[in-house]
Order: sequence, then C-alpha cells, then structure tokens
Amino acid sequence: MLERVKSSFYKTFGRRAEHVFSAPGRTEIGGNHTDHERGKVIAGAVNLRTVAAVAENGERTIRILSEGYPVCEVSLDRLTPDESEFGTTASIIRGVAAAFRDRGCELRGFDAYAASNVLSGSGLSSSAAFEVLIGNIINGLFFGGKCDPVEIAQIGQYAENVFFGKPCGLMDQMASSVGNIVYIDFNDPEAPAVKKLDFDLAAAGYKLCIIDTGADHAALTDEYAAITDEMKAVSAVFGKGVLREVDEAEFYGRITEVRKTAGDRAALRAMHIFEENKRVEREVEALGRGDFNEFLSVVNESGRSSWLYLQNVVPTGATEHQEVAFALALAARLLGNRGASRVHGGGFAGTIQAFVPDDMLDGFKAEMERVLGEGRCHVLSISPTGGNMDE
Repeated sequence: MLERVKSSFYKTFGRRAEHVFSAPGRTEIGGNHTDHERGKVIAGAVNLRTVAAVAENGERTIRILSEGYPVCEVSLDRLTPDESEFGTTASIIRGVAAAFRDRGCELRGFDAYAASNVLSGSGLSSSAAFEVLIGNIINGLFFGGKCDPVEIAQIGQYAENVFFGKPCGLMDQMASSVGNIVYIDFNDPEAPAVKKLDFDLAAAGYKLCIIDTGADHAALTDEYAAITDEMKAVSAVFGKGVLREVDEAEFYGRITEVRKTAGDRAALRAMHIFEENKRVEREVEALGRGDFNEFLSVVNESGRSSWLYLQNVVPTGATEHQEVAFALALAARLLGNRGASRVHGGGFAGTIQAFVPDDMLDGFKAEMERVLGEGRCHVLSISPTGGNMDE
C-alpha cells in the first residue's frame, strides 16, 4: 500500500510525495461501554492501517484525496466549527488543524493521497485512524513533533466532538495513536492514565479474529444512546454525573431506589460497568504475568456480562434477526473450552471478537464463513506501532 499511495500521489498531484504517514485501526479488548462512564479499558492497535503520501503545496489549503472518494479541500483561513459540515471528512480535518493552531502551530497547506485497509463499519474505528493520521501529518510537518501520542489522540477526539458533531469517548483515538496494547483509565478525562502493555499475542499461540455478523448499525442510535442515558439516570440518584463517581457499596445499599428511579435494565447495566472495570484490572494483571489462560477466562466473563447485564447483544424487541447473538453462540460452540469470544465495541450489530488458538484457526474461520458468509472472519494481529511518519 505504501508504494501505491506514493504512485497515486504522483498521478494525482503531478509531483513526488515528500513523506508517508500512517495510523492503525483499533480493537477494544476489555472494558465494554466503560469509557463513557470514565472507566477503564484495554484496547489494541491492529495490523490494518490508513496510509497517506504527503507533500506541502505552498498554499493555505489542505487537500486530501482518499482512495474511492472525491478530493476534500479545507481552507486554513476558516478553522471554526460549522454545524452544516457535521459528519463530514472536512470537519475532521478542520478540527484537527484548529487544535494545532490553538497550540501555537504555524500551519501550512499540504496535499495528501490516502488509502486504507481498515475495514469500514467493522468496529475497528477507521475514523479514529484518519484523525490520528491527520494529527501526525500536521505534528510532523509543522510542529516539530511536539505533541506526544496521547495529545494527538486528544486532538482527534476534540475534532470529532466539536467539529464532526459526535460525542465520542477517547478510547479509539488513544489505541490508534499509542499502538500495541494499551490500558487506559479515564477517571481524569483531561489527563487519562495510559499504560502500554507489551504483550505478544502471537507468541501466546493465538490469533485475534473480528467477525462481521452481517447486522447493520443503521437505526440503532437510540439503542446506544439508551445506555448512556440510563447511566446518567443511575448516577443522578446519587447526585453524580457519571457512574465512576458513584460509590459501589452505596449503589448496592440503595439498589431498590435505583430500580424504582432508573429501572431494572439501568441497574443491571450499572452492575456490568462496576464489574467490567474490575475485569479490566484483572486482564492487565494476567497479561503482566503472562497468564494468558486467565486473561481468556476474564474475556469470556466480559462477554457473558455484556450479553446478560449490559444487554447490548440483541436490539430491543428483535426476534427474527439476532445476528450478534447467533455469531457469539456459533463462536462459542466452535471454540469449546478453548479461546474466548465477546461482543465487540458498541454492540447490537456489527462485529464480535474471538481469540482463537493457532491450531484451531483454519477450521474456525472456515466454519464461521460457511455459516455467515465468505470474507466475514478477519484474522488480525496487534500492531506494535501507532500513528507515525513511515518515511
């Protein structure tokens, strides 16, 4: 892909690229729906990347051609949020550029040709990879690399929240920017605690699989919003804004009031998040001492909790179409008492995640794709590098 973007840059812009930058997609490994409650997560960068060939253009314009899309142009003389631009690529570029300007960066224009093999709509966060990519380009070309990976992730989140109009958490950008496997504690959202976990999944004899269940995220916005809305209702019982601020013992002491005020599903979801934060700590400890079997056991616990308590596997009222539930049941049957599987990311639709022993991989992939469809099981690995300048 590196040579392809350089060649395509030359064909598109009529000159050679000066640099190549890239950023990886990411996978959530632990901490399902904990980040928006200022909780704890484990995430990993994956070996799928968004890559861009870049050169300055001597103008006051950022011009990016992403493979398969029209050219996107953003003027450096207009770096303010525009609601009419929400949800567009231009808004992301504008937001990242504005964040660097506000840090004292002297921006200049550049041209870029970008391509990506990060699977769109797969829960691997192609949008975060793009944000981190733009952040690394501006940081590398115009700011002397002053921003570290954590700050670049925060810039990406700022662009998505303020300019793109999506109130996302920070996990996606952080995993893409830092690389490898990272533990993140969002207790202080302005300065999240980030720890890189140098664990070699391949050496443990396992592969990471992301399975496309075939279900579409469209029309599920209300399902996702209900989780955060219900956690706000639970937290409000205690006069708090997010669940991280609620004392767990007090929560259980007043559980009858919680059920009455916020409802049973909200209470169950809060129970999941309290325990999920503990599971993240157990996963970190297991990886730290090289106990991969214990790690897998906790991953399976997380998956069961997401299904039973968080309830983000089956959309409300769905009967005929339960693609995520079916894929999880199929994965569990194939893995037996080995490996692990869980819902991936937001849930309700999209993908599931499985850790598959090397000796079972071929059969697992073949059977998942026989039932769900060819190309639905993606075999990935953890990328040791985050966003960077490749050359």
